[in-house]
Amino acid sequence: MEVQMNSSVHATTMATSPPPVAQRKKDEGREVLAVVKIGVEKQDDAAGGVDYAGKAQWLRAAVLGVNDGLVSVASLMIGVGAVNQSARAMLVSVLAGLVAGACSMAIGEFVSVHAQYDIEVAARLLRRKRGLEEERGQLPSPAKAAAASALAFAAGAALPVLAGGFVRPWAVRVAAVCAVTTAALAGFGAVGGALGGTSLARSGARVLLGGWAAMAVCYSVLWLSRLAMGAQVSAATC
Repeated sequence: MEVQMNSSVHATTMATSPPPVAQRKKDEGREVLAVVKIGVEKQDDAAGGVDYAGKAQWLRAAVLGVNDGLVSVASLMIGVGAVNQSARAMLVSVLAGLVAGACSMAIGEFVSVHAQYDIEVAARLLRRKRGLEEERGQLPSPAKAAAASALAFAAGAALPVLAGGFVRPWAVRVAAVCAVTTAALAGFGAVGGALGGTSLARSGARVLLGGWAAMAVCYSVLWLSRLAMGAQVSAATC
């Protein structure tokens, strides 16, 4: 009888005794993590669902447009300078290139973003028909994307135009264009590296070398065309 009572008392004590210290700490840690997770979710909901992917896409398009305008117009100025050293001829050529490039960028961006817009609208309609939860986030605007792309191209193209478009001496004009374009390419490359979380020096060097290569190719092709046209004119006069 005494053995049975001791066993019953021991079982009751085990059932009512508090959990070990390690178990209590583990449970408390889980509760803290759950509270933190709920707080973070509430903060995300209060923020209104910021579309960081969309912002990154806009920044990428802006940097790409500025860099495209800079390299295109600077290469055009260097190439025209290889054929004709007149400041007026270069200015007219680069203004035409600026307008044409901005329009081309705007049309291309409008078509591209409109295709993305159509795809996202179709996907949302399909999810709605299937009774699934709709995706949050704003739809892309083709008109805004086209305007932003055109303005970015014009902003990048304005740098070499303002640097050398109104300088009369040919050597000084080409040197000014090369200097401003080099500094701008390095700066835009560093900005792209900062946005992408990569090395600033490596990103700047990559963009700089690409811009130099584009200007060198444009100058070489037009210089060779000038020699070929000059040889043809000489043969025709003879």
